[in-house]
Amino acid sequence: QVQLVESGGGPVTAGDSLRLSCAASGRTLNGYMMAWFRQAPGKERQFVARISWSGGSTKYADSVKGRFTISRDNAKNTVYLQMNSLKPEDTAVYYCAAGSITVDELGAEYGYWGQGTQVTVSS
Repeated sequence: QVQLVESGGGPVTAGDSLRLSCAASGRTLNGYMMAWFRQAPGKERQFVARISWSGGSTKYADSVKGRFTISRDNAKNTVYLQMNSLKPEDTAVYYCAAGSITVDELGAEYGYWGQGTQVTVSS
């Protein structure tokens, strides 16, 4: 069993940066694909980024490519999402998720989820 806890969200102004963290407990993250998803009010959950267990493979949604960077520190059992040049449309609850090494960007494939952290970007 893996427990995930996100942190680092908050209110910011457009153009600012934030770094989200996702700390895992219960089991090592080695071998798990890790991802970030987000859900804005009234909208469906959206894939943001994912990273392979080794960190050697990453994938991003087109809407965040070039602005967000996903990384992981397996020694610390933590995954990060560096968010730069934030826009109001990035406002959402951001969720960390863990899945098997074969998962990609479908949320339904991920078996473990955190409780989410709110990011609010004002113009």
